[in-house]
Amino acid sequence: METPRIFHMPFSSIYPLYIKKAEKKGRTRKEVDEIILWLTGYDTNSLQQQIEKEVSVEAFFRQAPQMNPNASLIKGVICGYRVEEIEDELMRQIRYLDKLIDELAKGRVMEKILRK
Repeated sequence: METPRIFHMPFSSIYPLYIKKAEKKGRTRKEVDEIILWLTGYDTNSLQQQIEKEVSVEAFFRQAPQMNPNASLIKGVICGYRVEEIEDELMRQIRYLDKLIDELAKGRVMEKILRK
């Protein structure tokens, strides 16, 4: 079975798209970073290092210090799929991040996005 193309894409090419989507709706890069750090366990420096090293999306998530245990609380539809029903763990993690960025762009408050 062929692996999805997104797995091999550099995270550094997707990251600016997240920022652009957020900023277009009046949100900030800082908020995008807060979401990524919350979900993956990276700190600001290690996130920047991953971006500079141009690691693949797959490596970015596989090397994440610790996925947030509350990530399983992320529910809903993204790209036509219910995130909680995605079987492939890596794809589910990618879609979790997509879903959180969508919620940010839609104006949801950070407390709710971060499942506090």
